[in-house]
Parts: sequence; structure tokens; C-alpha cells
Amino acid sequence: MFITLTSDIMVAPQISVDAVAEAAAQGVTLVINNRPEGEAEDQTPGGTIEAAARAAGLDYVAIPITHSGFSQPQISAMVAALKGAQGKVLAYCRSGTRSTNLWALAEAAQGGDPDSLTNIAAKAGYDIAGIRPLLDMLKAQA
Repeated sequence: MFITLTSDIMVAPQISVDAVAEAAAQGVTLVINNRPEGEAEDQTPGGTIEAAARAAGLDYVAIPITHSGFSQPQISAMVAALKGAQGKVLAYCRSGTRSTNLWALAEAAQGGDPDSLTNIAAKAGYDIAGIRPLLDMLKAQA
């Protein structure tokens, strides 16, 4: 269910309350919700996931990404969340794609190599070629 990008970050499609306990068992200390509320009728509300995360002793942050794309405040929020994490991170959205994209953008904003980020995402089954120009720009500005 969880897809490993690096030793410290995993992504996933929409998670359930039960998945929060599994994440904690795997060493996750921070859950990042990249899904906007009400995106689908069958999604577990963020507040429910947050309550489960906090009950399990995990930190939780919501950085919703709509299908309109990514903004600098979202990238900055992801950088801050990743920097503040005290262990493994699980980021989720509908399919894991937006979470993977936002992770890559945050890494590039901190000087991460766009080729490496693209390869890591590809090995996990995510094609982030659509954001490659943005990765390059963020890397250049880092």
C-alpha cells in the first residue's frame, strides 16, 4: 500500500484510519495529506486521518494540492514539513502522484538533482516528466 521513494519518505493513494496504525508500525512519524477535502465522496476526511494520526502519536499536516497545479506556498510548506519531520514521512493523495510531485519539487527547491528525483519517482512507478521544467527552475534557484 505504501510506496517507498527514499528511506525517509513513502507515498500512498488515499489512506484509511487502519493505514495510520500500519504507518506508525513502519516508523512513520509524520503524515502529510496532499488531498483537498471533498475531492471524492468516498475519501476519508482529513480530520479523521488527523485524529487517527495524533492518537497514534504521529504528527499530521495538510498541504492540499488541487488539479490546478502547484504553487510556491505549497512547495515551501512541503519543505518545512520534511525538514521538521523526526522520522519517516508518509504523504498521500488520491493516487500518490501529487504527493510524489510535491516531494520532488520540495527536494529540487533544496538543491536536489532533477535527474535523480525523476529516476527515484520512476522506480516507484510515477512519471514526473510533466514537472521537469519546474524541477530545473527550482534547482537553479536553490
